[in-house]
Amino acid sequence: MESFTIRLAGQYFTICPVCDYIREYCKDYIVADVKRGTATEVGGTAAESTPGNTVACATESPVYFSIATTQSDIDFEREKSAREDTKEGIPIRQFSDAYLETLAVYRKIADHLLSYDTLLFHGSVIAVDGEGYLFTAKSGTGKSTHTRLWREYFGERAVMVNDDKPLLRITDSGVTAYGTPWDGKHRLSTNIAVPLKGICILTRDTTNHIEPAEPHAVYPLIVQQTNRSLSADGMKQTLSLIDHMLNVMPVYRLGCNMNIEAARVAYEGMNRLKKQEES
Repeated sequence: MESFTIRLAGQYFTICPVCDYIREYCKDYIVADVKRGTATEVGGTAAESTPGNTVACATESPVYFSIATTQSDIDFEREKSAREDTKEGIPIRQFSDAYLETLAVYRKIADHLLSYDTLLFHGSVIAVDGEGYLFTAKSGTGKSTHTRLWREYFGERAVMVNDDKPLLRITDSGVTAYGTPWDGKHRLSTNIAVPLKGICILTRDTTNHIEPAEPHAVYPLIVQQTNRSLSADGMKQTLSLIDHMLNVMPVYRLGCNMNIEAARVAYEGMNRLKKQEES
């Protein structure tokens, strides 16, 4: 299968797929086509790329990392999904190899990006006037519905960054949110990076109100909404990055209904509370 290269969170990944579907899935993020060949492991010497590994291609600048998927990667995702469905007490869902390969690829990308201070997070990020706002909650609460209200309220000022699984790069100066192709069932994302102004945890309510949240109180949910590496070292990196993120990024709780007024309350509330914290 023909390989292709995408750019995510400032890094370049050459995808060597099993199925054709992922090329179409990632089409808005493709930057170049390169062929599978000799590669250099990060910090190592030249070697042939090994399926299932992430390696740095030897002759590219900036560095390109090669991700090759195998049928065993796809089978792993199918078995993992079945275990989760059983745990949830729902019928086991059936997915195509092509779809499961998209999960396998993103899992490898997410593990690699931990070394670049970047997390894969489950939430919906929308930007207004070039600044991002992240909404997260347990599944079914209405993250996508709420950001749809923002698009209605702000019109052309609002841009969807990612509606499901954005990447977040954490530094001492703040958090940058990146669009990715892994953007939910409605396929809402834009290939941009925006500075994040705040993280907002949604709950349903009959009235709209917003308050600051204490990091220790929201920590369990933030961990739950962050991609969890399957390796011990990866989880250690993940938890360290979550701690860093909560130190540099304000978190809020938003109780909201389905009225468009909820968008105004959330936006004005986060900006007002942030100014109060900074004063």
